[in-house]
Amino acid sequence: MSKSSKGDTILAFDVGNSETTIGLCTGLRVKARWRVTTDASRTPDEVFLLLLALLDSAGIKRSAVKGSAIGSVVPAVTAPLAEACKRLTSMPAVIVDGRSKLPIMLDVDEPATVGADRIINTLAASRIYKRDCIVVDIGTATTFDCISADGVFFGGVIAPGVLMSAESLFRKTSKLPATEIVAPKNVIGRRTDECIRSGVVLGAAESIDGLVRRIKADWPRRAKPLVVATGGLAATFASICKEFDKVDPDLTLVGTAMAYDLLT
Repeated sequence: MSKSSKGDTILAFDVGNSETTIGLCTGLRVKARWRVTTDASRTPDEVFLLLLALLDSAGIKRSAVKGSAIGSVVPAVTAPLAEACKRLTSMPAVIVDGRSKLPIMLDVDEPATVGADRIINTLAASRIYKRDCIVVDIGTATTFDCISADGVFFGGVIAPGVLMSAESLFRKTSKLPATEIVAPKNVIGRRTDECIRSGVVLGAAESIDGLVRRIKADWPRRAKPLVVATGGLAATFASICKEFDKVDPDLTLVGTAMAYDLLT
């Protein structure tokens, strides 16, 4: 029996291009979570102090954390984070990537290029839902992972993320103000910020729903796939995307904890 299945508490890291999500997991339960800016300039000492501060803010003793697992799409962050985790727990961090011996298959032309988040989503979705899935991960980019019930990742779609599109709009238009990414009350805006919110948020929702429909139409298997939304903005789009069957914001963290369980 592996460590996390005994109920040990670990830190699970989903390192994205803009944000890093950190989960305090006991077994496969996420007991606390934090989001911090992904910063490749942080030294291992700085990361270590940051982790101590986060644990302290939640009233968790350092000694309670027995291990760590990292899924990262930012290589420059991985090494200092792993060093800080080893210092924190006295155990080497488990790094999840294309070389990890997990019970999944990357059935694509270039498996070595598949991001850790998509590998982890494949593991989590196949083991939790046990059916074909489209995992829509709404972060810096919006990814659509095509996953079979038996743990095969056979491709997908990568689209510009909502924040990426919004930042491009704000940067290239001098008179348009930055605005919060929340669903508008009405489609037709009466103020500039409302107009932007409709265009960015509702435009992204239509794009997500449209791509999901196209993926379903191209699905190579007879079973209808379950559509699972995850990522930092999944909750924002839960009420405005019509194609979602499940919203599971912790899917990637739980998958990272699963990987730790299987690799230790």
